[in-house]
Amino acid sequence: MPPAVAGGRSLLQTRHPATRFPNLLFTGAVAHPAIRGGSSYAGISPPSCNIHNSGMLSLYFTLGGAITVNWGFLLLRIAIGLSILTLLFLSQRFWYRALWRVTSHWGRVTLRVGARLAYIVLLLLTIVTLSQGLVFGRGAFARQSSTMTMITGLWFFSALFAYLAVKTVHGLERIWHLLHAAAVKNTLVPQSAAPGSSNTIAETVADPGRRYFFRAATAAAGAAPFLTAMYGFAAERLNYQVRRIEIPMHNLPAALDGMTIVQISDIHLSGYMSRAQVRRAVDMANDLGADLAVVTGDLITGSGDSISDCVEEVSRLHAPLGTWGCNGNHEIYARAEDEAAYLYSQAGMKMLRHESAQIKFKGASFNLLGVDYQRERTPRGQRQQTLSRVEPLVRRDMPNILLSHNPNTFNRAAELGIELSLAGHTHGGQIQVEILDHRLSPARFITDYIAGLYQRPLFAPAPNERAASNASASRVLSPSLFASPSGPMAHIYVNRGLGTVGAPVRLGVPPEISLIVLRTA
Repeated sequence: MPPAVAGGRSLLQTRHPATRFPNLLFTGAVAHPAIRGGSSYAGISPPSCNIHNSGMLSLYFTLGGAITVNWGFLLLRIAIGLSILTLLFLSQRFWYRALWRVTSHWGRVTLRVGARLAYIVLLLLTIVTLSQGLVFGRGAFARQSSTMTMITGLWFFSALFAYLAVKTVHGLERIWHLLHAAAVKNTLVPQSAAPGSSNTIAETVADPGRRYFFRAATAAAGAAPFLTAMYGFAAERLNYQVRRIEIPMHNLPAALDGMTIVQISDIHLSGYMSRAQVRRAVDMANDLGADLAVVTGDLITGSGDSISDCVEEVSRLHAPLGTWGCNGNHEIYARAEDEAAYLYSQAGMKMLRHESAQIKFKGASFNLLGVDYQRERTPRGQRQQTLSRVEPLVRRDMPNILLSHNPNTFNRAAELGIELSLAGHTHGGQIQVEILDHRLSPARFITDYIAGLYQRPLFAPAPNERAASNASASRVLSPSLFASPSGPMAHIYVNRGLGTVGAPVRLGVPPEISLIVLRTA
């Protein structure tokens, strides 16, 4: 409620600044009810809609000239959340009904009732575990039930995709039936048209082959996601791989040519990731003998996870130039940013939080910068500039390397003249499939920088809000974004991470330990 002003009258304003959003498409005025007994009205400067090139609609409302809310963005997030919850509900109802039908043929009542009750109890436990995971709570149940957490992730993930697969097969069967019926109807010739013949009724006999085929397809579609999830959990999730990448850097001194950096990211110590698994990854990183070690955020998943245990394992990283890190978004969710920095310092490491350090190697220097997780929007949905306080930290007399968990800071980093950014956050999507020579990944919904090495011209202006909303204008692999071969380029490497979030599954995106070799451009 806006404060009362000037004799009990309250002013509620909604505006769309022309200097920032030039397209004014809708205006209107709304009466505001009386406040504190006074007959006041809210002068509404017109609510405005800005339609970008991509067709995205944004509604910005400013209350009292102080609070601006992007309702379009918030409503979109609510719609996505409700859609996911609806799909989860429908999938669980589908499998419960399937269990009910199967057990209805069992002769003994105790077996039928026992199986159904067991399913309901397990489902309630998984819902409780999922709810605690979503809010990253500190409950003892969340901390002490890593096995239940794994079961929850696997079940909801598998049941959802199996439900979608089965419904897809059912939809194809209905379409085939309709097409077949239409084809039969069109090919029937009226018997009265044939001379000397009597009227007869044409009957179509159900094709048993078709029925058996779709039954088998339904069974295969329902089983495939469960089998695939088990493979992604038991095999690929633990298949740590070392990736060696050579990155040319503009203005790199000859003494730094060949310097190596080992990067790990997104450890997510939790019920899905044990200390033993983290220790194995650290041992593999140490075997590479890198000159510098960096950890680009997300040490844990939620506040119920032990960040001290994770830092203790990370402290085993050995590199002549030390171990450096930055905070990720899950440190923010767990409210552990300060604790992570303190534990780093206690272990002889350094968490860079909007600060930089000049490091010497073989007589030459480079500037290592680090930032906490960079939000692209405020909690009210407004866009905000990333790396807003980084420009004073950038050096022009030596190469710059930025540790930023969110890869979407790359456009701004290139604009500031930062030659190399190291990021994580995406997990490579955790699941990646290739269809018709196109790799599809869930990470595509949050960034263009999914995994691996990308580049864009150094000092190139970052896309504005309108360009950023247009996928074709911000695609980093578009030839139009590349400078001439002689022009300086900024690079980002996006690590695929070690851990998982949501479901303990990786498919087509094995966990990664990066070995980055710097080369003179």
